[in-house]
Amino acid sequence: MVENAEADSLKRVFGLNTLVIYGVGDILGAGIYAVVGKVAGLSGSSVWISFLVAMVVAAFTALSYAELGSRAPKSGGVAYFVQKAFHTEWLSVLVGWLMFCTCLVSMATLSKAFAGYLTNFAPIIPAWAIILALFGGLALINFWGMRESSALNIFCTVLEVSGLLIVIIVSTLFLTGGGAGNSAVNIPVPSGEAIGWMSIFQGAALAFYAFIGFEDVVNVSEEVKDPERNVPRAILLALGIAAVVYILVSWLATRVLSPSDLAASNAPLLDVVYRAQPGFPRVLFTFIALFAVLNTVLLNFVTASRLLFGMSREGLLPAWLGKLHPKRATPYRTLLVILPIVIFLAFSGTLQFLAGTTATLILAMFCLVNLSLLVIKRREPRSRGFQIPFLVPVLALISNIVLLAFASRESHILALVFTGVGILLVLIRIAFKRRV
Repeated sequence: MVENAEADSLKRVFGLNTLVIYGVGDILGAGIYAVVGKVAGLSGSSVWISFLVAMVVAAFTALSYAELGSRAPKSGGVAYFVQKAFHTEWLSVLVGWLMFCTCLVSMATLSKAFAGYLTNFAPIIPAWAIILALFGGLALINFWGMRESSALNIFCTVLEVSGLLIVIIVSTLFLTGGGAGNSAVNIPVPSGEAIGWMSIFQGAALAFYAFIGFEDVVNVSEEVKDPERNVPRAILLALGIAAVVYILVSWLATRVLSPSDLAASNAPLLDVVYRAQPGFPRVLFTFIALFAVLNTVLLNFVTASRLLFGMSREGLLPAWLGKLHPKRATPYRTLLVILPIVIFLAFSGTLQFLAGTTATLILAMFCLVNLSLLVIKRREPRSRGFQIPFLVPVLALISNIVLLAFASRESHILALVFTGVGILLVLIRIAFKRRV
C-alpha cells in the first residue's frame, strides 16, 4: 500500500449524541445572541411568537431534510438533492453556489463580530489581524480532522448553551423578585400594528436566521455512523432543543428590557443579563458570546468545505476539489478556495444586510429542497426507512414562500445579486465545457 495514497472516504466519527451536539451547536450559535433585539424591534413583545412561527416553518423543512438525509446520506446537501430530483446540472451548480455563499457570508459577518468583541478587551490588536488569526486557526482545525473540529464544537456548544441558561436563570429570578437587580418592570404590550400579524411575520422572517444550521447535519452524513437512522433523529432533536431555548429566551428578554431597548442594543442578551443581575461579570458573559460566535464560524467553515467536496465528487465542480488528504482524510484543497474569498468578504465592509440576505437565500433553497423531496417521493416510493406524508413538504414549501414575502427589500436585492453572480458562473462553465 502506498503511504501517501489518497484516502477513499471520509472517516465516520459522529454517533447520535455527537451529531445532536453538532446540530444544536450550529443552530444555537451567534444568531440568538445578535438577532433577538432586531426581531423585538419588528414584533415588539410578541417577539417569542415570531420565533415560534420561524420554528414551525423550520420544522416542516427539517422533516423534509430528515427523509432526504435518510434516503441519500451524502455530502453536498441541497445541491445533491436537487441533482437527484431534477437531473439538471446547471440548477444543482447554482444551488450549490448559493449555499456556499451563505456559508461564506455568514463566516465573514461573524468574524467581524468576533473581532468587535475581542477588541473591547484588547484594543491594541487590529481587527484585521484578529480576523486573519481566526480564519487561520479554524482552517488548521478543519484540515486536521472532524474529530478535532467536533471536540472544539462540543466545548463551544457547552459555553454558548451555558450563556443562554444564564439569561434564563437571571431573568427568571429578576421577574420573580429573586434577583439582585431592580424590581421587575411591567413591560406594556404595544397596541395596534406593533403586535399585528404583519409585524410578527416580518420578525419571523428575520428570526429564521437564528434557526439556520439544522440542514448542516446532512452535509456531514458521510462522517456519521448508521446515517440512515441517526441523521433524521439528530436533525429533529437538535431543532427541538434549539426551539425551546429560543422561545423561552426571547419571551424573557422582553420582560426584562423593553423591545425598543433590545432593538437599540448591540449586545442585547448582555444587556438583559446586566439589567437582571448588575453584579454578574460582564466580561464573563461577553466571552461566552465570543465563543458562541467562534462556534458558528467553525461550523460554517466545516459545512462550506464539505459542500465543495460533495459537489466535486458528484461531478458538479472540478475533481481537483474532491481530493482528500492522504493522512488526515479531510478535503484540504477546499480550504484554498474558501480562505481567500471569506477574507475578502470580511474586509469588504459591505455586510450590513447580510443576516437577512442569508435567511432569504436559505428560504429560497429550502423551497427547492421541498420540491426535490416531492419529486423523489413520487418517482421512488419506498416502504422502509424514515418517511413523511406528502402534505409535509407541501406545507413546508408554502410556509417558506410566505416568509420570503415578508423579508426586507434589501435582502431580496442582495439575494438577487448573489443569484446573478451564480448564473454568470454557470454560463461560463457551460461555455467552457462546450469549447472543450
